[in-house]
Amino acid sequence: MTLTGRRVLRRAVRGQARLVVGASVLLMSWQACESLVPVAIGAVIDRAIRTGDGAAIGRWIALLAGLFLVLSLSFRFGSRLSRKAAEQAAHEARVEVAGAVLDPRSRPDGARRTGGVLSVATSDTTRVGAIDLTLPMTCAALVSLVVAAVALLLISVPLGLLVLLGAPPLLAVTQLLGRPLERRAEVEQAHAAQAASVATDVVTGLRVLKGISGERPALDRYRTASRDALQATLRAARAESAYQGAAVTLTLCFLALVALVAGRFATEGRISVGDLVAAVGLAQFLLGPLTRLAFVGATVARARASATRVAAVLDTPRRETGDVTLPDDARGSLSVPLSDGTSVDVVAGELLGVAADATDAAAFVEGLDRAAVDGRPVAEIEPDAAVRAVLVAGHDAYLFHASVRDNLNVPGASDPSIERALVAADADQVLAGLPDGADTLLAERGRSLSGGQRQRVALARALGAEAMVLVLHDPTTAVDSVTEARIATGLAQLRSGRTTVVVATSPALLAACDRVVLIEHGRVRAEGSHQHLAETDAGYRELVLA
Repeated sequence: MTLTGRRVLRRAVRGQARLVVGASVLLMSWQACESLVPVAIGAVIDRAIRTGDGAAIGRWIALLAGLFLVLSLSFRFGSRLSRKAAEQAAHEARVEVAGAVLDPRSRPDGARRTGGVLSVATSDTTRVGAIDLTLPMTCAALVSLVVAAVALLLISVPLGLLVLLGAPPLLAVTQLLGRPLERRAEVEQAHAAQAASVATDVVTGLRVLKGISGERPALDRYRTASRDALQATLRAARAESAYQGAAVTLTLCFLALVALVAGRFATEGRISVGDLVAAVGLAQFLLGPLTRLAFVGATVARARASATRVAAVLDTPRRETGDVTLPDDARGSLSVPLSDGTSVDVVAGELLGVAADATDAAAFVEGLDRAAVDGRPVAEIEPDAAVRAVLVAGHDAYLFHASVRDNLNVPGASDPSIERALVAADADQVLAGLPDGADTLLAERGRSLSGGQRQRVALARALGAEAMVLVLHDPTTAVDSVTEARIATGLAQLRSGRTTVVVATSPALLAACDRVVLIEHGRVRAEGSHQHLAETDAGYRELVLA
């Protein structure tokens, strides 16, 4: 079943049902007591002040004090519960979005970029959680309408009927006015996500952009996306302002009518002075609940738009996965299909080099989803077992805002294996130059390190996992040739006897491989040792040695 925005909102409410119900009860108590305050004041005037009964004045003042005590405590704890429900619902939505994105079975949507996903996981999930804040306040506002209407009925039947019969059409009109806002809110969020995506691309690729003098086009691209987002935000803000202005105007006109009718009844002697004070007080009090009800439309409109975007991420297609587990004696042979219908077959324990340009290299790595390990298609292997068996370390490996030690602490990695991996990746030299060694806190994405240092730490993390099959994609593009030679030697020694594939054009890495295959236009054009290909194949020399 396709996940929709409405279902996302319903799940947000059901998941926090206890908190929402508790908050609703407390906030309804708050509004009921607050609506009774004008009634109590009117009663004080009619039954105590006009009669001069001091004891009665004391009793009514005590009643008012009790009302204020209950309403203040109810508001305090009801607001706390509703806020907690909203924050927990938003948090659960964020976790669910992150889980959907990180699920190894998910098929990434090429049109959905990192910044867009980040926008969904932050602002959109917050708006979804806000529905748990809005619902209790809506219930409280509705209760205040009922209590006020009953009180007005007791004062004067026409006044009560005016509120009971006039409030529903007023609420219906305000809901209709909120429809355009929902559409513009969705467009606003989409443009904000696009601007975030462009900004992410620019910041991530800043080093490359500077290298090719591409700062100006990138800046122009971001400026365009930012202006589009600004215009969408302004359109949504104008729609919200128009909506809120119209809603408040309608509400004030309705309350003015209630006060006018109450004043007319008082001059005609149909209600007492105390009743007039109570009626006017109730009319003024109703401004708050009716205004909140008017704003409910805006909040719900934004929540629906955001929920639709959350649903789109959660409903990302999943790959079919099997339940096959690899036996304990699995050797780790690998077969990777190519676009021409052939495949690259890696013998268990072999260190294979794959020489290809950027396009063919990316296609080869993507083909690992259709690869087979020991003759078993990866798609048929149970996901956790597949992840443990085949580890793919991309050239843009991400380092987290944590210590180096935490970045290296991955499933399957033991302390001895991490130490050996650090030496093999020449990352022990990186740690030696850091102020706190392995306990040094890294900046976001590891930007406190140089490009070469980041690559060495990321390579050490991949090596430390001791995967049965390890695929490395351009692991040393940012290190110097001397360091690269040391890494090539350490890699060959550490992975000896275990299947390893190095997708690169580095002469040092390819020279350390047992065998090298040259891929051109999606097919294997030549294979052999690095030295043999360098001596006999001009295309290989141009790709690797030029």
